[in-house]
Amino acid sequence: MKRLLCSLLVSSSVWAATITGIVLDPDGRPVAGATVDVGARNGTSTDENGTFQLAVDEGKYTITAEFDGLTPVQKTVNAGKDGVGLELNFISASSNHESVTVTAKAFAGDILNPDPGQSVALRDEMLDANPGRPGVPVSIPGMPAETASGGIKAPQYFAPGVAGDHGESIAQYFQVGSYLVSNNLSANAHGNGYADPNPIVPGIIETVQTDGGVFNVREGNHAVNLAATYGFRSRVEPFVSLNADYRDVDVMAGWGPADPDKHAWIALEVAYGNGFLNTPEHRRQYKLNAYRVFNVRRHTLTVFGVGYYGQSKIPGLVPTDVRVSSDTIDSRQQDQTHTGEFAANDIWHVGTGSDLHLSGAFRTYSLALYSNFGDGLIRQSEFRTAGSGQANYVKRLGENLSLMAGVDYSREAPRRLDLDRYGSAPGDGYGPFDKVTSNDVTLQFVSSYAALDGSMTRWFHYNLGLRRDEIGIDNVDRLNPVNTFNRWTAVNSPKGTFSLTPPGKILLPVISLSFGQAFLTNDPRIGTDGSQGTLVSRTHSWQMVASKVVAGMDLRATLGRTTQEQSLAKIDADSGLQFNEGPSRNRYATLSARRRFSWGMLQSSFSKADARDVSDGTPLPEAPRMIFDFLGGVDRLPWGLRARGEFEEVGRKPLGDGFVSVPVKEFRGSLGRAFANGRVNAGVNFMVARGFTGQTTEVLALPGEGSAFERVVGVRARSYGTVSVSYRF
Repeated sequence: MKRLLCSLLVSSSVWAATITGIVLDPDGRPVAGATVDVGARNGTSTDENGTFQLAVDEGKYTITAEFDGLTPVQKTVNAGKDGVGLELNFISASSNHESVTVTAKAFAGDILNPDPGQSVALRDEMLDANPGRPGVPVSIPGMPAETASGGIKAPQYFAPGVAGDHGESIAQYFQVGSYLVSNNLSANAHGNGYADPNPIVPGIIETVQTDGGVFNVREGNHAVNLAATYGFRSRVEPFVSLNADYRDVDVMAGWGPADPDKHAWIALEVAYGNGFLNTPEHRRQYKLNAYRVFNVRRHTLTVFGVGYYGQSKIPGLVPTDVRVSSDTIDSRQQDQTHTGEFAANDIWHVGTGSDLHLSGAFRTYSLALYSNFGDGLIRQSEFRTAGSGQANYVKRLGENLSLMAGVDYSREAPRRLDLDRYGSAPGDGYGPFDKVTSNDVTLQFVSSYAALDGSMTRWFHYNLGLRRDEIGIDNVDRLNPVNTFNRWTAVNSPKGTFSLTPPGKILLPVISLSFGQAFLTNDPRIGTDGSQGTLVSRTHSWQMVASKVVAGMDLRATLGRTTQEQSLAKIDADSGLQFNEGPSRNRYATLSARRRFSWGMLQSSFSKADARDVSDGTPLPEAPRMIFDFLGGVDRLPWGLRARGEFEEVGRKPLGDGFVSVPVKEFRGSLGRAFANGRVNAGVNFMVARGFTGQTTEVLALPGEGSAFERVVGVRARSYGTVSVSYRF
């Protein structure tokens, strides 16, 4: 939770008083875009230096300072000829019901988070990705999410031009204190970098930060194109919420102590549903999240725990051009997964300007998935344990210079990593099956890193770092012992960010330029062709971000380029054969604008990408070329209503072999009202959708057809409406 310091100095002239001030963050840096109102007069916004000025008559005024994600603060002052000094402190999250985006300035200026990014601040959101549906816990504007099936399979975020298999190019983290707990599961039965946000109860998420993880030394494996970090609330007021319709129900409840100095909570979620396709999903999800902060002398200890179980049928992929009975090509499809996790972070204030961060995490995970991608039913299964530890030292050497050094160790042990193929037996039985692959895999990562963060002048800021990852992979092939191997490899990843921050009076924008190398671990299993794959794929990226506040509007432009080397990367789930990826290049540009008004807010973003295989110039399959997002909120409707709406479009994208997807368009909205002094909130959520998610190509023969042929398949996006009620005790 950010706390903003607002220092307001009041002066006067012969005819009127002039109220001037500056808004600063906890580190003393100016905050642009904060709203300052003086009584009933028109307000203003702070400029890029965090300053503002208002001319008023002499008299008594109520000063109100506001910033997204924080409760507005008010103080009353007398504006006279002698002036007056004032200090306002934001100390808690707002209770307004909305989901908004806070677009950070291009200069981040933090040794722990050097890369400029987008932060979605959630304030008891009534608008999320899919209310009461399986999906990502929250919608990140401009970052579309979809899943390749219904049910509880993990969805994935899409970045412009990125075609990750369940986020393999995207790193995902849970932030516990200062510890970034990796949520990616390498060498998964599904694919590389599998990141499953399903275990998180949406009601306890406070922020989602997205950045170019390749530019941060703390973010390693899979931080190739993007890193998404879920930040949790430090306090939760007791609440119960319900989302329901005639086919689905989702209940959340949370409790926290009344003492504001005690940062602790426990949250539960239970969801049952059948979705809106013809085939019932019979979905069940049970979630338990818990959080606690202990302050003991010089130590701040944060602990976090997760328990999750989910099970469902899978409607599955269907042709986009042919209606299929019951919205499925195989009624036998289903999945089941469970997760248990515990993480702890201790920030030890060892001295003035010095902190030692000690962290650790342990996780279990299981998966049993039955699906049909066109070549017959397959079963993918695994059970894994994952443990990690981290020591990180931060030293502030001066006002404008900080040093960080750390070491990570993590170990993942997927067992019974199996791929089985079933025959086309009639009925619901699976019949005989053939085992395609069966492996026990152990992955170990020993990673050291260091970074230097500072300012040479008021205009110039830098962050330079180096990360080295020692990667050990032990692959035990239980089906073909000759394929067993144990290998170690290493990756050096230099990273850096340089920022120019001219004063607000100068028309130049704030500009940040970042560069870095990253990597992702590939599937270490050896497929049915007997070829050992490439263990690690390396990438190189650069990014430029420019931002400027003009007339209260936050304007932002991002340009980026990522290249990836060629590698024998994955095992195809249908055939058991490995196939190449890359060498590839992704160039993208994003433009965004955001403006806050007294009645609400508006924002939009437009991204365009060109992603290609540079060996032959063909477009990368399934990578979105165009993403458009428009988000708005109105707080002052008649009868006390609040409205939120988001329109998102993902344009056509190539699918390979000359096939092209159909566009996906979604409009999500909510309309709600508070009752009983804000303790009760009721409303409706809805989505109007067109297109298919998870679009790809499969060789498929439908009943009545003579032979199988390649075609475009996907999961039909359906419109729905949901009633939402929440109560705070």
